[in-house]
Amino acid sequence: MQDKVFIFDTTLRDGEQSPGATMTHAEKLDIAQMLDEMGVDIIEAGFPIASEGDFEAVSAIAKNSRNSVICGLSRANFKDIDRCWDAVKHAAQPRIHTFIGTSPLHRAIPNLDKDQMAQRIHDTVTHARNLCDNIQWSPMDATRTEHDYLCRVVEIAIKAGATTINIPDTVGYTAPRESAELIRMLLERVPGADDIIFATHCHNDLGMATANSLAAVEAGARQVECTINGLGERAGNTALEEVVMALKVRNDIMPFRTGVDSTKLTAISRKVATVSGFPVQFNKAIVGKNAFAHESGIHQDGMLKNAETFEIMRPADVGLTETSLVMGKHSGRAALRSKLKDLGFEVADNQLADIFVRFKALADSKKEIYDEDLLALMQDTGTTSDQDALHIKRLRVICGTDGPKEAELTLTVNGEDKTADATGDGPVDAAFNAVNMLVPHSARLALYQVQAITEGTDAQATVTVRLEEDGKIATGHAADMDTVVASARAYVNALNRLILRRQKTAPGHDTKAVSYRDAG
Repeated sequence: MQDKVFIFDTTLRDGEQSPGATMTHAEKLDIAQMLDEMGVDIIEAGFPIASEGDFEAVSAIAKNSRNSVICGLSRANFKDIDRCWDAVKHAAQPRIHTFIGTSPLHRAIPNLDKDQMAQRIHDTVTHARNLCDNIQWSPMDATRTEHDYLCRVVEIAIKAGATTINIPDTVGYTAPRESAELIRMLLERVPGADDIIFATHCHNDLGMATANSLAAVEAGARQVECTINGLGERAGNTALEEVVMALKVRNDIMPFRTGVDSTKLTAISRKVATVSGFPVQFNKAIVGKNAFAHESGIHQDGMLKNAETFEIMRPADVGLTETSLVMGKHSGRAALRSKLKDLGFEVADNQLADIFVRFKALADSKKEIYDEDLLALMQDTGTTSDQDALHIKRLRVICGTDGPKEAELTLTVNGEDKTADATGDGPVDAAFNAVNMLVPHSARLALYQVQAITEGTDAQATVTVRLEEDGKIATGHAADMDTVVASARAYVNALNRLILRRQKTAPGHDTKAVSYRDAG
C-alpha cells in the first residue's frame, strides 16, 4: 500500500460554512492559489448548486488551478451533479464529489428506505462517472451508519464508478480506535476496496478530529479531508497544518508523506484568519501565536542551551522567520514589503501602496510597530473592499462622566454620503445606533469582542462583531488605536458581509436546498 497521503482541503467549502465566515470571490481565488502553490492535492472549491456566487467561484478556481485537483460538491441528484460538472470541467484535473446521508437519522430526511437509497446511490454515481473520470462519493454520517449497510452502499458506489470513497464523521462523535476499525472493516469486507482511495473526514466536536484522521491513515485511509486552522461548522474540522506536521515530525511511527510545503503553513493560516474573520487562538497547535513561545524559566534556559529541549520542530519548518528589522515612521516601502514577506504576506504593488498609507498613519501614532500591529493591519485591510456598499467617512464621539454619549457619523452608502447623530448607553452603543439610523436592518448583535494586540496605552484594539439575521450570520473585524473607531468599522464590515450573505442565495433555490450543505 502506498505511503503517500493525499491532502484534500475543504476550507472553501466546509470551512466557509462556519457561521459568519463568508468569503468574497476574490478572497476565495487568493486562498485557492495559495493552496495550489503549497502542494495541496485536492481543493474542494465550493458547492456550485448552492448559489450563483459559489458556482462562479468554483468555475474560476477550476480555470486558474495549475497543480491541484479541483473538486465541487453535489447532493445525490442529477441537477446538482450537472451543475457541479459545469463548474469544475475546465480544471486540468476535475473531480465531482457527491454525497447522501446513510445513517438511520439521515435516511429519514429524504424519506428513502434502504433499497431506494441504494438505487439512488447507484444511479447518481453512475451519472457522475459518465461526466467525469474522477468521482468521490461520501455516505454522510458514515460513522453512525449500520456496518452491514455501509459496506453494501460503499460497494455499490465503487461498482458505479467512484474512485474515492470518503468516510465522514459528520458530527464529530468517533474516537480514534473506532475511526481506525471502520476503515479496516471496509477494506476487509468490501469487494474492490483495494482499487480505490479511502478518505477520512473528521469533525472536532470532541476535540479528536486530528487524532481520528491519523488513526484512519494508519488503518489504510490515504486521503485526509481538512481545513486551514481547522475552520468549519460547530467546533471545526481536522486542521490541515496539524495533520501535515504530525506526519512530518512523527514519521518514525507514521511512515507516510504528503506533498504539502510546510513552510507555507503560517502564511495561509494568517490569510484564512484574515478573510474569515476567525482569529487563530494563541495556543493553537502549529500556527498559534504561542506555538513557539517560551515563558517558563526552565523552558527558556533549555531553549538557550539547545532548542530541541522544548521544541519538536523549528519555527522555520512552518514558515516563521526571524528578522532584525524594526518598523517605525521612518521605514520605507521596501522595508515594509520585506517585513510583510517575513510575516507570510506577498503583496502586489497596488496593494502595498494602500497598506503603506495605513502603515504610515499608524506609525505617526506609535513609536514602534510590532509584528502583531502589522498582522492586525493586514487583517483590517483584508476585511474591507472598494466594492463594499458601506464605508465610514467620519466619526466623532462625545463621552465621559456627564450627559449622554453622542456619536456623529458620516457614512458612505452606495457612493452617497449620509450623516446621523445618535446617543447611546456608551460610546460604542452610540456609534452603532448612528449606523443603524443610516442603514436600518433587523440583524441582532450576537458577538462584540475587543482585544488589545500589544501592551501599552498606545496598543491597537482589534474588535470582532458578529451579526445574525434570518439565519444568516456575518462577522466583521477591524483594528485601530481608537477602540470606538475599531468597533464602528467592525460593525460596518459585518453589515457589508451580511449584505454579501443576502446575495449568496441564487433565485430559484429554496432555503432547504441551500442550507443542507454538509457532506461531512
